[in-house]
Amino acid sequence: MRGARAGDDAERPALPATSWAVLGLLSFGEELSGYDLKKWSDWSLRFFYWSPSFSQIYGELKRLEKVGYVSSRMVAQETGNRDKRVYVITDEGMAAVRRWAREAPVEPPVLKHGVMLRLWLGHLLEADQMREVLGRHREYAETMRRRAEADAAGARADAAWAYPSLALKWSERYYASERDLADAMLADLDEMADAEAADAAGDEGPKRP
Repeated sequence: MRGARAGDDAERPALPATSWAVLGLLSFGEELSGYDLKKWSDWSLRFFYWSPSFSQIYGELKRLEKVGYVSSRMVAQETGNRDKRVYVITDEGMAAVRRWAREAPVEPPVLKHGVMLRLWLGHLLEADQMREVLGRHREYAETMRRRAEADAAGARADAAWAYPSLALKWSERYYASERDLADAMLADLDEMADAEAADAAGDEGPKRP
């Protein structure tokens, strides 16, 4: 039995994470163009993973079609524009992405936080510069939180998107925590500045009359 399983694994194409992301978007059963896939990834994946570029999406679609995981056809446009190519997941593709979702190791998230790195190097910045960095990050986090909240509300309208809706709720809470952390760091900077001012005043010693 183990030998059969090893043989099955050897026959499976080795695909990058972007392939599985594109195949995952198609796993909801819709027939989608490359443009549709980009729009869907911007609506969901970008909040918690990444949103592939158009060139990446079309490159992965070509790869997936070559291994038989998706099929495509040309669709005439009513508006007079040129025909567009749409893609749909095959039975083999659905089985592959289901197997990947169930069996592939889940990698722990890797934190690469540019704002935190800048905070770590805060001794090289002016205090106002550091506050500006944190302030911009707070605005970004709140903007992303609102967008994730709106997209989660839209996903709840379709029962097929129940799990993407949960992922978007997670995203909403994540960006809310980033916003709150930025607020906490701004408060910590104020506290640090007060402590430094108090130390400086103490170093001066009592003033002579």
